[in-house]
Amino acid sequence: MNAASPTALEPDAQMIAEAAGSKAWPFEEARKIIKRYETTGYPATVLFETGYGPSGLPHIGTFGEVARTTMVRHAFHVLTGGKVATKLLCFSDDMDGMRKIPDNVPDRAFLEPHLHKPLTAVPNPFGGDHASFGDHNNAMLRRFLDTFGFDYEFASATEYYRSGRFDKVLLRAAERYDDIMAVMLPTLGAERQATYSPFLPISPTTGRVLYVPMKHVDARAGMITFNDEDGSEVTLPVTGGQVKLQWKPDFGMRWAALGVDFEMFGKDHQTNAVIYDRICSILGGRPPEHFVYELFLDEKGEKISKSKGNGLTIDEWLTYAPTESLSLYMFQKPRTAKRLYFDVIPRAVDEYFSFLDAYRRQPLPQQLANPVWHIHNGEPPEIDLPVSFSLLLNLATASNPENKAVIWGFISAYAPGVTPQSHPHLDQLVGYAIQYFRDFVTKKYRAPDEVERATLEALSAGLGKLPVDADGAAIQDAALNVARRIELYQDQSRKSPDGGPGVSVAFFQMIYEVLLGQERGPRFGSFVALYGIPETRTLISNALSGKLIN
Repeated sequence: MNAASPTALEPDAQMIAEAAGSKAWPFEEARKIIKRYETTGYPATVLFETGYGPSGLPHIGTFGEVARTTMVRHAFHVLTGGKVATKLLCFSDDMDGMRKIPDNVPDRAFLEPHLHKPLTAVPNPFGGDHASFGDHNNAMLRRFLDTFGFDYEFASATEYYRSGRFDKVLLRAAERYDDIMAVMLPTLGAERQATYSPFLPISPTTGRVLYVPMKHVDARAGMITFNDEDGSEVTLPVTGGQVKLQWKPDFGMRWAALGVDFEMFGKDHQTNAVIYDRICSILGGRPPEHFVYELFLDEKGEKISKSKGNGLTIDEWLTYAPTESLSLYMFQKPRTAKRLYFDVIPRAVDEYFSFLDAYRRQPLPQQLANPVWHIHNGEPPEIDLPVSFSLLLNLATASNPENKAVIWGFISAYAPGVTPQSHPHLDQLVGYAIQYFRDFVTKKYRAPDEVERATLEALSAGLGKLPVDADGAAIQDAALNVARRIELYQDQSRKSPDGGPGVSVAFFQMIYEVLLGQERGPRFGSFVALYGIPETRTLISNALSGKLIN
């Protein structure tokens, strides 16, 4: 993903004009920011922010939030002609207390004594150079963001609180304590109202984040008084990192303190957005523009969670597909809940290259709506891909390759002159296809019945009459001619070129189940052209003799 610099593309007047009317969602969001400042003029820097809670290892949804915000930032750059400075701040809420131990840590017992301590005060269970659990998870986030080349500035809540970056607004929160409570208390149950405070002191004796009521708030001095865990009365300043805010007030405080102009968040935050906004206003800030996206779901349709470790990780996706396919998945339908599991990967890969192939033939308005324009900051690469990823997967299914050379043998016969050196992106996909096949493709062959056996024999004979270098269209026609003569596979709702009945999908489903051991497959003609006519006839022979099942 070419996300290194949102200013890589310098827009001209035509692009700015076309972008102003584009319905692509990043442009729609960018126009909100333009309208935000249409009467006042822009600040020195327009600030885009993403938030991250390092209570567990960064999951793929975190990446998606940064990728999508980067797309909006670039759209804003184009719409403003590159004349307005912007910054993307990736903010980690690493001062939050560790309220539960994640499921995916190596030693849960090691962390139990540190429950409720700030994440940056919890020892690192993974070992290595990072001093704390929060530091380790922050480093994992930065590593992935750097891998994708995002242009961002990382921010740690612990550092901001302790360095005094928030002190001015925290003192204001003490002054306007009653106003904040007036916003928060109606959102809580009676029992929680009795103990609630927007301030969470860090216990000077245990180091834990305390959820305790305030005995006194001295707005003039900026001090709070409360009972520590041992029952002793303690007075602390709200500044210097000795106190943090509850997560809802913290949202509004951060927006007010930093002057955030745009932040997106998941649908699970939507009902709280009005609270964040009101507290931001109480603290003297202007709430940012929002974009609410739908949540990702795992294979069971459940929300993915850092603490559960369900769904896909970034590493797992990138084991089976290029980075651009993941970026495409994030771009498409952000307001629609989508399953985020291994079976979505092949389609995302093929769709990315399909969009990329179409891009050069499109007029500018369509290019600006094409996902690859947003994925590559307006400069999509030119890549020739003579074989789709789905075809490579089915080729791996049929050939059971031990290494990439096996697949390349078929490709070289299909497309002379195409080599791993001339087509490195295709070579990369070959490796991904083999890995995906080994880890996820489960073949379940079945024996053909008598009608199917006769059909496959006729199909093999029909293929034998074709030249060995026949293209996919000729092979597809030969297969259809076989099916049209068999009553079982005739579809009266469809018409063949000669006016007779068409071919039902049951014909190709039979081929996939008997020859490939799966319910779905590629366009048959394209597959045979790549796999080879002699090899396909051998595959049919093996199916008829029972070798595939055995």
